Amino acid sequence: MIRLEKRPTPSRMWTALTPLVAVLATLVAGGLMFAALGKDPFEALRTIFYDPLFNAQFAAYSRPQLLVKAGPLILIAIGLSMGFRAGIWNIGAEGQYIIGALAGGAVGLAFYPSDSVLIFPLMVIAGALGGWGWAMIPAILKTRFNTNEILVSLLLVYVAEQLLASMSLGLLRNPQGGGFPGSRNFQQYEAASNPELFAGTGMHWGVVAAFIAVIAAYVMLTRHLLGFQIRLTGAAPRAARFAGVIPTRLIVTCLGISGALAGLAGLFEVTGPAGQISIDFNSNYGFTAIIVAFLGRLHPVGILLAGLLMALTYIGGELAQFMLGLPAAAIQAFQGMLLFFLLAVDVLTNFRVRLIKREVA
Repeated sequence: MIRLEKRPTPSRMWTALTPLVAVLATLVAGGLMFAALGKDPFEALRTIFYDPLFNAQFAAYSRPQLLVKAGPLILIAIGLSMGFRAGIWNIGAEGQYIIGALAGGAVGLAFYPSDSVLIFPLMVIAGALGGWGWAMIPAILKTRFNTNEILVSLLLVYVAEQLLASMSLGLLRNPQGGGFPGSRNFQQYEAASNPELFAGTGMHWGVVAAFIAVIAAYVMLTRHLLGFQIRLTGAAPRAARFAGVIPTRLIVTCLGISGALAGLAGLFEVTGPAGQISIDFNSNYGFTAIIVAFLGRLHPVGILLAGLLMALTYIGGELAQFMLGLPAAAIQAFQGMLLFFLLAVDVLTNFRVRLIKREVA
């Protein structure tokens, strides 16, 4: 018989090895899935992980896209990790991402066709406030009525998606768009656009914000009182209360940070790579960022590396769909395997596996 035995303290070795083992298990399981679909598993994995970076035929396009895809994932995951470390579960970053894009985009469109240099900074502020305000709904309900922030934040995603569709078809629709849904193209509205800072690199203000968020989160967690409170609350909630941590204030702070960063990610995406507010603007970055946060062990540097890895699966997955005919659902399942195996292997951090003899009746 197999029995799980509680460790006195979490294993440092397994804490470090868990992401690596989860990635290897995902490669094996993903290869088996691709083989079941009638594709060469080695060719599929090479197309996903190797070709976007090192195949000269695709690298010129794929390498810049790595930063484009990784930027919002890292930015959102950094915000989520703050709450996850403290046991505050914001699962609705996708909704905050959408509302941030709507709020920031609406500010920019309100000033059209002005060319003032103040427009984009105002949009950035509005995007952050939009995501923050949407995150305050589960925060207030949690602190005032003790509702479940997981359910509330998740259900608000569907409300945000309906608002996105409504705005795309109504208030924010391009009046010169011939009746088609979607706003004006921000890339053609210079004062409200978020172009590449260096041509051919994929680096835009959203990527810069992601790198700044990584540094700021690391400093806060290691040098600031708030970071200490977050780490203490996650490790020992009762001890945190004795140390003077106010739980309601921490809930509002963590949800506010994650909402604001998700809103920023939405604003930078809609004014840059996406280009416009449309019905299908959201790309599930808010949900994928949950995988990134856990794959990075809720550590800022780990999230940076995990975000780049997940971005590579996005780019390689699109390439595999085009070159090998793999279905999009298979690529999404492959990405989901990362979280599944990460959570499965993470059990070994707190438990030992013991083999014991079955007792004879």
